[in-house]
Amino acid sequence: MDAYGHVNNAVFIRYLEEARIDFLFRPEKDFKQGSVVARHEIDYKRQLVHRHHPVDIELWVSQIRAASFTISYEVKDDDLVYVRASTVVVPFDFEAQRPRRITEEEREFLEGFRDDEDEAVAA
Repeated sequence: MDAYGHVNNAVFIRYLEEARIDFLFRPEKDFKQGSVVARHEIDYKRQLVHRHHPVDIELWVSQIRAASFTISYEVKDDDLVYVRASTVVVPFDFEAQRPRRITEEEREFLEGFRDDEDEAVAA
């Protein structure tokens, strides 16, 4: 909460990070080979006032390329949207210190969460 009594814009980045980590490190698939954030885009639609109950974050995969993918989000309560955002994630080889291509297994996992049919998964 900031001086105005609402959730500060920087806190939303942490909310998105928590949702993204929960998504990418699920028991059935995780990106153990590593990944890094290349870009964040956030559209603040309305203020979220401090409260003691959680806010919902829906996320889905909106784009898959050879060496990156985009996760899109909505931070919301029912139909009331506070933030729309996206994150470009790049698979990364930390040993070689360079980006890497998405593996076939990772692509298959990500395809299951594509927004082709406007479906989103709650995180």
